Amino acid sequence: MAEKLSFDLVSPERLLLSEEVDMVVLPGAEGDMGIMGGHAPVMSTLRPGVIDVDVQGQPQRRYFVRGGFAEVTPAGLTILAEHTVPLAELDTAALDREIGNAEEDVADAKTDAKRQAAQEKLDHLKQLRQAI
Repeated sequence: MAEKLSFDLVSPERLLLSEEVDMVVLPGAEGDMGIMGGHAPVMSTLRPGVIDVDVQGQPQRRYFVRGGFAEVTPAGLTILAEHTVPLAELDTAALDREIGNAEEDVADAKTDAKRQAAQEKLDHLKQLRQAI
């Protein structure tokens, strides 16, 4: 039987997950990485994408992450995410409405700073939509 991996998924809002898992696939800056128990220590920044969490005998859990970093140590894997959402909690119709509102905000922005902030929000929402 494969070695379990101690895994913590943390966002600024809350601790989303803290448990023993079989494998985590994460969107590293250099590409997707699969992490299992006994993995060599590594640190990576995260790009926007989906984290897949596998535990034998359970359905795969998926989380959208907007960025952050991951650290693998002998104690396990910790992901500190800028923003994360469980994909199972997403409402696609509400997300599509938010994207429409964000597009209007970009078009209506009066200053470069407001336009940039609105564009960043729009980009995040579109990345989230692509993930589901």
